[in-house]
Amino acid sequence: MAQLNQIELQNLRHLIGHHDTAAQKFDSYAQMATDPQVKQVFTQAAQSARNTKQKLTSFLQ
Repeated sequence: MAQLNQIELQNLRHLIGHHDTAAQKFDSYAQMATDPQVKQVFTQAAQSARNTKQKLTSFLQ
């Protein structure tokens, strides 16, 4: 894989941080939800954000 330049690296770190924040927020929303379907939507969104964060993090290795 080609080396990332500084701007690409900075953008990648920002994206990782945004997905981490999104996962935490979706988890929080899922905990507050009383409707099972809404809870499931937020839980799935949190897992999706974590998966994307993990994939993005793999580019740093």
